[in-house]
Amino acid sequence: MLKTIYYPETAAWKDLCRRPVLNTGELDQLMNEIFDQVELFGDIALKNFTKIFEKRETNSFLVPSDEINAAGAGLSDELKQAIADAAGNIRTFHSVFNKGSEVIETTKGVQCWQRKLPIERVGLYIPGGSAPLFSTVLMLAIPAEIAGCEDIILCTPAGPDGKVNEAVLFTANLVGVTKIFALGGAQAIAAMAIGTESIPKVDKIFGPGNQYVTSAKQYAARSYCAIDLPAGPSEVLVIADETADPDFVAADLLSQAEHGEDSQVILLTTSMKMVDNVNKVIIKQLELLPRAAVAAKALQNSLTILLHNLDEAMQFSNLYAPEHLILASDKAEDLALKVKNAGSVFIGHYSPESAGDYASGTNHTLPTNGFARAYSGLTTESFLKSISFQQLSAQGLKNIGNTIELMAEAEQLEAHKYAVSVRLAKLNKP
Repeated sequence: MLKTIYYPETAAWKDLCRRPVLNTGELDQLMNEIFDQVELFGDIALKNFTKIFEKRETNSFLVPSDEINAAGAGLSDELKQAIADAAGNIRTFHSVFNKGSEVIETTKGVQCWQRKLPIERVGLYIPGGSAPLFSTVLMLAIPAEIAGCEDIILCTPAGPDGKVNEAVLFTANLVGVTKIFALGGAQAIAAMAIGTESIPKVDKIFGPGNQYVTSAKQYAARSYCAIDLPAGPSEVLVIADETADPDFVAADLLSQAEHGEDSQVILLTTSMKMVDNVNKVIIKQLELLPRAAVAAKALQNSLTILLHNLDEAMQFSNLYAPEHLILASDKAEDLALKVKNAGSVFIGHYSPESAGDYASGTNHTLPTNGFARAYSGLTTESFLKSISFQQLSAQGLKNIGNTIELMAEAEQLEAHKYAVSVRLAKLNKP
């Protein structure tokens, strides 16, 4: 089922790490058109794009408060309790963060410190369509609330009937998000980045999405507002040795493949037997999935790679920098110490990626497409901005004044030097 690469040379690894992508030129052109139209025509442009991309017409994007408050009647008590339980774990994990308020005296008389303040208005994007991700509401809204963000805007696609998924509304209401707009795709990102008659402009946009949403976020970051991280199509890399259970491995691979046709899953193994067994199990498990067609398409972009040993597997994984990394080995704890690049790591045979997606407490908004080499997954600090402060006494300025003057003069910035010199001259007057 998965294309298998046997013992590839190290020189070939870079090519094997490539993700499936759309034509970036076409994406840029589309984003330019969407953002230009939204900037020029506001809600009218959004209604047109909704008709084109979501195949529905609408007069208003705002979800009425009574609809939000009523959400949950059609959900089972068991599901509502599960959402509440997951919310509790996520809140516990995200409540621990560095407030960074300690005053540091770098030189006698020179005090420096940081104050972390919440970003005032944030925009949350919740993927919808065929798989409304109400769990993402928890992952974004809870750390935003803990950080103290004053204004939280949520955009998510509606169904063909114009209604937002009930579980999404229930979850949003549970965590206190009340400004919800039934709008999806790149046009939702443009709306939050630019602002329209009905949708407020935000300071930073958060949330995962497909390649169109990711491209829109990156476009928004060029000129309009900040974004959290490049979080595009889902991916998982599983490292499985002979101690792994093929049933577990196949299920983990399919759990990401079912996200979307542009998802990618990679199996690294040191066992020829594991290659054969996992492929057989994938075929059986695939037949049971409602989203089998989507998963099967994603598997066409995916690979099994047979390597000589676990050290090679870790080297390949660090080069690939997966969004999700599963260590399916009795040596998983030792392997975890060798992880350099990954969004989130799942250690051992009983740590499925699904745990992080829903209820372990960590965040499932993670860098994809190799960006885990430089980006971190979402945390409470993602919703904060750090402002640095410094206060110099007269003696403090005397202590570092000459250093500043010499450096400013060397950079030919005489006004910088003078701002110090004029003070020192007055301080040194008899």
